[in-house]
Amino acid sequence: MSIHKEGLLVELIKKNIHMNKLKCKSTLQLTLDDDFNVSDIKPDIEKIIEEQGDIRVTEVKAMDGKLMVKGALGFNVLYLSNEGQRPIHNISGEIPFDEVINMEHTCAQDDPIVKWELEDLSTGLINSRKISVKSIVRLNVAVEELYDEETAIGIEGPEDIQYINKKIEITDVSINKKDTFRIKDEIMLPTNKGNISSILYTDINLNNMDFRLLEDRFTIKGEMPLFVLYTCEDEENPIEYYETEIPFSGTIDCNGCTEDMIEDITFTISKKNIEIKEDNDGEERVLDVEIILDLNIKVYEVEEPEILCDVYCPSKNITPIFKEATYENLVIKNNSKYRIADRIRVDEDQPRILQICHAKGDIKIDEIIPLETELQVEGIVDVDILYICEDDTMPLNSLKGVIPFSQNIEVKGLKTNSNFEVRPNLDQISVIMLDSEEIEVKATMSLNSIVFDKVTESVITDIEISDLDLETIQSMPGIIGYVVKSQDTLWNIAKKYYTTIDSIMAINDLEDDKIKEGDKLIIVKKVDSII
Repeated sequence: MSIHKEGLLVELIKKNIHMNKLKCKSTLQLTLDDDFNVSDIKPDIEKIIEEQGDIRVTEVKAMDGKLMVKGALGFNVLYLSNEGQRPIHNISGEIPFDEVINMEHTCAQDDPIVKWELEDLSTGLINSRKISVKSIVRLNVAVEELYDEETAIGIEGPEDIQYINKKIEITDVSINKKDTFRIKDEIMLPTNKGNISSILYTDINLNNMDFRLLEDRFTIKGEMPLFVLYTCEDEENPIEYYETEIPFSGTIDCNGCTEDMIEDITFTISKKNIEIKEDNDGEERVLDVEIILDLNIKVYEVEEPEILCDVYCPSKNITPIFKEATYENLVIKNNSKYRIADRIRVDEDQPRILQICHAKGDIKIDEIIPLETELQVEGIVDVDILYICEDDTMPLNSLKGVIPFSQNIEVKGLKTNSNFEVRPNLDQISVIMLDSEEIEVKATMSLNSIVFDKVTESVITDIEISDLDLETIQSMPGIIGYVVKSQDTLWNIAKKYYTTIDSIMAINDLEDDKIKEGDKLIIVKKVDSII
């Protein structure tokens, strides 16, 4: 921006600081409920063993201040039949949903971020040919806005124009985009496992996820634990299970990022798929696994710009125009790991444990309490264990338990107005059978936290220029003896008496601009030369 008045050309030098803010958010809780019949080709249900569910969002559309969200709850239920040779079967299906979430009109046309949480899933036996499936799903919708905060960082003009800067620390959003990442692998069953007839139950997770920024790209790596329960052709062992862990890695293009920047990359699993394939001998012993991740990519850069905080000119009246600008400053981003352990007992009316097949867990945060220098995270780990029973009439059963936890994340510099987010992940879970009635559970979880401060600064966005009031200037003495007061700076003194810091330093033989209370200065009114 340039201002030209009576031969005085002044230009503010400005810088755009890229900021990201939460524009609006909304939450909707869905209750999904439906009944399902057993397929004609499958036997009657005697007892439900285990259920699992997954949410798939297929369409998100903004319209007239509302958000249309379409998707489905996919479920799979393991059950015990009265069929002697192959007693374990499954029934799967889905409950579609088409919901409307009310949003603020200012967010009506923006691209939202939709996250889901399966808060509860339960199944019940209506009769031997029909089950009920009930679920509570929470949809969290957020709309973020990337905007520029324009700030003056300098000024260009005549030699006698004076300005002063100050350094501030801010976190600039360098990259804000979405991408996808595909994990695909083929797993050959070990020789001691039977051929696959049909898959009854699967569990796929992503653990120990790690993102590293490089020049114009970033790497992604982690581990994919996989559990598969299946029927096989062996009459002596009609039910088999296989558990493994698949490491994966890859690189994603990300123009503009560097190693020195700070990543904040989150992901959701948009697709899970396992298919049975034939090996080289034509036997169905290969599992084709595919996972697609939706990535929400933010990359930050910590900057320390010097912003313009005051300006004047001895020969003109220059009035800076200020506004309050709000910036975000990254306080901390870390990934804290914690270990928890507890014991779970089998209910008296449930069959005893012969062998553990599989264990999984799900972290649910109940409350995050900000304290003086830390965040106190309260929550639970829902544990689900699949085991082989001692009772031959019921070969398979499940055991559920809850492990409460309370962990403190150290956050130096936490303030009352800080924005924070804590993302939990269960990195590892292991179970040890103590006896036929009790299991010891050990888990390692990570709490990935990111904390921002809101910083408000008065910034100069414009200036007004006018002629000096010559009558007032002429009434001031040309030379002044001045005694420095406690809050004085050379800048304030020079501005008040229409001179410059350099002039005061030269006249008073000062080596630098440091002054203290009681110092005596001689001040010459510089404006006399133009009157």
